[in-house]
Amino acid sequence: MFPIEEPTAKQVGFVALLKNRSFLALWIGQLLSQVADKILLTLLIALLAVYPTATGTENSMRSVLLLTFTLPAILFGSVAGIFVDRLGKKLILVVSNVIRALLIFTIPFLPREFVILLLITFVISTVTQFFAPAEQAAIPLLIPRENLLAANALFTTTSMGGFIVGFAIGEPLLSLSQAWGGDKGQELLVGGLYLLAAVTLQAVSFKETVGNAHSMMVNPWQEMKAGFWYLKQNRLVWDAILQLTTLYCVIAALTVLTFSLAPQIGLQSEKQYGFIVAAAGIGIMLGAGVLGHWGDVFRHKPLPLFGFLTMAFALAAFSFVSNLWLGLGLSAVLGLGGALVGVPMQTLIQRETPTEMHGKVFGFQNNLINIALSAPLAITGPITDAVSNAVGSEALGLRIVLVGMSAIVCVVGIWAWNNTRGVLRDVI
Repeated sequence: MFPIEEPTAKQVGFVALLKNRSFLALWIGQLLSQVADKILLTLLIALLAVYPTATGTENSMRSVLLLTFTLPAILFGSVAGIFVDRLGKKLILVVSNVIRALLIFTIPFLPREFVILLLITFVISTVTQFFAPAEQAAIPLLIPRENLLAANALFTTTSMGGFIVGFAIGEPLLSLSQAWGGDKGQELLVGGLYLLAAVTLQAVSFKETVGNAHSMMVNPWQEMKAGFWYLKQNRLVWDAILQLTTLYCVIAALTVLTFSLAPQIGLQSEKQYGFIVAAAGIGIMLGAGVLGHWGDVFRHKPLPLFGFLTMAFALAAFSFVSNLWLGLGLSAVLGLGGALVGVPMQTLIQRETPTEMHGKVFGFQNNLINIALSAPLAITGPITDAVSNAVGSEALGLRIVLVGMSAIVCVVGIWAWNNTRGVLRDVI
């Protein structure tokens, strides 16, 4: 199924990566899981239509379902990393997909009770938290250090591609699967994607040192403290995680603001906000693709600084744009800047973190990023409303918030670069 030729250490770029059959299996498995995750969310929301609801509570049920889906990321992100270090990365990669598939297959046979759907959603999302740190920790074990930038660029590209494609084709695929498979067709589609990912990930092969599972169960808090202690001692990795957290804060805040930006830049209604998000995703894919293919050209360049300044420019310019194509172009530019931050910083974390600390560090990173994604969703809207009410104009309020975000991103970018520039030249 996969090519047998392995890349030599001197080969770099996407071509070298795709010659590595274990990495190729990890990449394809990740892509299948990503697409399944996005279609799963569409399926869960669609299932609400066949569950008994009180009149006028449809939006509330949808909000509760989404909260249940995101809550495990905040609660268990760091804890999941402990299991990654103790139980083995390949085992978690395969088993997490099998468990999710089995849970989804059971949905048609369970009572149509909203509480049961919430419980299934919570468990599936909890299992998902184990997959992400295992995947990130597996990458440095499969490829040489000089190819980590290209590897993270490829994963970033396909993650964003899976995000866009999953949401774009989710509803049509679910409708088609229901037409072919009847009442259980939708669950068979999503569960089947997870099973296919599990089968693909069986082809991943690498050497790893697995810790003692019994000691983990006796005192997991000690394992978490070890991860926190490492980050406290290694300021370079900690600063990289903070920069990734800032990046995801901006993305989450922009997602909220796109509802107001959509009609401002010429889209017909707020419901078309997805075009702005998709344009940013295309920008991220473009930036990651360039870094992955021509990474050597950008070595020892201040990529994160360029990325933050690019994002700051796009945020400020948004507030003065009323042309559709210019607005979508700015969104793509913002995504491009995000790739210049995200890909090098993830590469830095993988290179500088010892193998035995991978799970704990990546678990904490995912935990922090999920909080970063959730917090702006909660506060950006109220802040924008408060500013708009204070100045007496929604358009002016939105402009003030965007310019304020631009200033914050600019300051964070300059601060982060001043803190790390002396070491980053030796790493990225």
